[in-house]
Amino acid sequence: MQRIIALIIMLIPGFLAAFGIKLMRDMIFGRLMAPITSLPLQFLSGLVLFIVGLWFVGGFILHRDRKRNKVQTRFQNKN
Repeated sequence: MQRIIALIIMLIPGFLAAFGIKLMRDMIFGRLMAPITSLPLQFLSGLVLFIVGLWFVGGFILHRDRKRNKVQTRFQNKN
């Protein structure tokens, strides 16, 4: 059950990052999504969604690898 919950927790930021990429791609091709008022705002919101999603997934993987001692010495906790 814990693995299913962890998978669901990891899918949500993954979907947010994918949606952010879609928003940025649509801005490049000039397609404006309905609730967003301008193309630069759409690109910035897509960029923020992508960065937050990638940051969460990367942090989760780093945390898991630190617990299993599978990281280089520069990424290990100082305490």
